[in-house]
Amino acid sequence: MLREWEPEEKPDERELKERLEAAEKKLEICQLKIKEHRLPVLVLVEGWGAAGKGSLIGKMIRGIDPRFFRVAAMAEPSEEEKRRPFLCRYMARIPQEGKFEFLDSGWMDETVRDCFYGRLTEREYERRTESIRRFERQLADNGYLVLKFFLHISRKEQKKRLDRLMEDKDTRWRVSQWDLDQNEHYEECRDRFDRYLADTGGAGTPWHLIDAKDRKWALLQMMEVLCGGLESAFTAGRMPAALVPNVFPLVKMPRLSETDLSVSLPKEEYKEELKRLQHELGELHNRLYRKRVPVIIVYEGWDAAGKGGNIKRLTGALDPRGYEVHPIASPEPKEKARHYLWRFWIRLPKTGHIAIFDRSWYGRVMVERLEGFCTENDWKRAYNEINEFESELRDWGAVIIKFWVQIDKDTQLARFRERENTPEKRWKITDEDWRNREKWDQYETAVNEMIEKTSTEYAPWHILPSADKKYARIEALKIVVRELKRVLE
Repeated sequence: MLREWEPEEKPDERELKERLEAAEKKLEICQLKIKEHRLPVLVLVEGWGAAGKGSLIGKMIRGIDPRFFRVAAMAEPSEEEKRRPFLCRYMARIPQEGKFEFLDSGWMDETVRDCFYGRLTEREYERRTESIRRFERQLADNGYLVLKFFLHISRKEQKKRLDRLMEDKDTRWRVSQWDLDQNEHYEECRDRFDRYLADTGGAGTPWHLIDAKDRKWALLQMMEVLCGGLESAFTAGRMPAALVPNVFPLVKMPRLSETDLSVSLPKEEYKEELKRLQHELGELHNRLYRKRVPVIIVYEGWDAAGKGGNIKRLTGALDPRGYEVHPIASPEPKEKARHYLWRFWIRLPKTGHIAIFDRSWYGRVMVERLEGFCTENDWKRAYNEINEFESELRDWGAVIIKFWVQIDKDTQLARFRERENTPEKRWKITDEDWRNREKWDQYETAVNEMIEKTSTEYAPWHILPSADKKYARIEALKIVVRELKRVLE
């Protein structure tokens, strides 16, 4: 792309000034419309070192209400950030509906830099660019306007700017070793940038190459692209996204109705097994921390199925400094205003830690589907998006264990009535629980489809018969111990 690219001819000063003034006025109008249309806008500004990324972002945002935007300079990841998936710190920065997020460098710069310094193998590069394509496609499919700019300058122009910055002690800090290495190895870096641009320039999130030799001309190009993208988004509105076919290997699963709920465990055997398995899990937890293996455990199931008690017996074996339980309720306003997976990305554990989700991202294809909180296109698309999300976690090195805690309608009714008749348990039963019970058959259909379409080989579902809670607790512990042993050994 960069080798063959022919930049547009720069207009004369008069035309440049007139077009800039028109673009600035247009952006002032558009910033109000993004609030009205609830449009989240992510602007990624990449390019050569000293191409002027930061200063151009500063000029672009001059006419925008400060309440409507954030700007982030994405430097090298910290040690803390390195202990989470590559995309985690970028997913954390996505804007809310009706707001802008401007990134000064991002996942492109980090990827090309890692390749240049030999921190990524060819296979790892391919896997990362695939992750990035999915990330950008998911944002676009979920209503985000994603604009990606690459600021291009010649080797000679870059050298002149770097020298100018290095001459002044007050600006020398702005020049990194990466900037200097780019200029020294300009052709190699150009080829790496070129390949990345070709590998990630999808139709929904194309790259916009900017001639950045002249700063005013660069600003005009970016402003006109930004305004054009906003106006197109307002005109088109949010169109249903194409459903991407599943490419992940699935495990054939039984229907919920085929679960044997008659299984049980005698009290004495339960006590013995509980003690043994909790001791073994505690030992494994120490090894997980030492080997920096992240673990993600998901609990879904019917109301009153026994998820809480199951989690309690699991965490009873763990060092409290090394795990966190996330009870997932209805999304808060700031969560609802972002991609539905955002609130789970920001709750991922560090390497060596365990995250336990009491309900999870699967709400998208259950409660959100049945209660009309998302469109049909949204929840049908979510099966593949969830498989992609869990694939990212697997590639990062995480152990993913998913439980569906299963009971029948009669058992649920008996437990509901027990809760109502027991003062210390009454808080556990709500009107919503009774409403959900009325839709049992619809939920069962949705859960069967969910399990069928998201039980992948790397993150299969485990159905826990829980008419006898003791049996379900021991089964869950056995599965967790088995899976952790498999990874550690």
